Amino acid sequence: MPAPAPARGGSALLPALLLALIGAAVLAGCGGNREVVRGTQAPPTGDWPVVAPEDPAAANAVLMRAISLVGTPYLYGGNTPQTGFDCSGLVNYVYDDMLNLALPRTSRALAEYQGPRIEPRQLAAADLVFFSTGGRVTHVGIYVGNGRFVHAPSSGGTVRLDHLDGYYWRDHYSGAKRILD
Repeated sequence: MPAPAPARGGSALLPALLLALIGAAVLAGCGGNREVVRGTQAPPTGDWPVVAPEDPAAANAVLMRAISLVGTPYLYGGNTPQTGFDCSGLVNYVYDDMLNLALPRTSRALAEYQGPRIEPRQLAAADLVFFSTGGRVTHVGIYVGNGRFVHAPSSGGTVRLDHLDGYYWRDHYSGAKRILD
């Protein structure tokens, strides 16, 4: 798969390493808090547009840190590389570690956090992507570009990269939020 085009005014945010690290989808979210989903739209399939983030340096820092955690074990309630991560613990850790930005700890609170909801074709690096089961949010990840996201998917697994248009994720996508502005 070709590397994404560089963002306007800068180099590509996704290194070749990112393009090589692709995980397989699982059939379970990370659990935790749930929220009723309003106005969901499925992600596109095929080619993904490259949308430049408002703050490329901050987005790049988030991406590089999130990618560096690929392979860290999943742990329900986990929020450090030493103990492992659940989905919202991973998001919270990355944003706090790289940007000193304290985000809400739960998936539900992250879904309710300030910032605009983003249409799937407008996703930019470092946006948060949410997934639902039965109409309620069950999972969150960090969008890295080219239709991929980093997340801590389930017990027995590890932090990994997946495709938004993958089997499970496509059918359970419930929306996205922009944290960086």
